[in-house]
Formats: sequence, C-alpha cells, structure tokens
Amino acid sequence: MIPRTYAQWRHCISVECGIPLSADFIAQRLAVWRNPGLEETQRFRRLYGDAHWQAVQHWLVQAGQEQEGAAAGEPPLAASAQQTG
Repeated sequence: MIPRTYAQWRHCISVECGIPLSADFIAQRLAVWRNPGLEETQRFRRLYGDAHWQAVQHWLVQAGQEQEGAAAGEPPLAASAQQTG
C-alpha cells in the first residue's frame, strides 16, 4: 500500500519497515529527495509521481518537527496540533 497520509506513512516507515525516524535518517532522506538530479530521486518520482515525492518530503519535515518538539519537552498533542497537512 502506498501511504496517502502522514499517519499511514509514519506507520509504514517506523512499524512495518522498522526504521526509526531519527534526525540522521530524516536528514539523509531529505538530502536525497531535495536533489532532483540524483538517480534515486528520479527513479522515485517516475515510480510514485511528483505529488507523492513532495508529500514524502513534507512528511519528513513534519517528523523532524515532531522530534524537535519532543526534545523541547512539548506534550505530543501540542506538537501535533501545530502540524498541518
């Protein structure tokens, strides 16, 4: 299943794939997805389309913001209430 929402994507990455959404992982993936000249990025865009490519970038940023909020001691509901999309 291709995730259509942030919650689906987060579950897919962290639960089904077992990949922790660490700051390093987020930074590495954003570095790839933000470089349209990379073969990996081009392949992803061909397979899943530009809308999904852009959504994944947004979701990575959102996951990073949630981490920052957690590190600052924000309650999870407060951090998620600040997120849109």
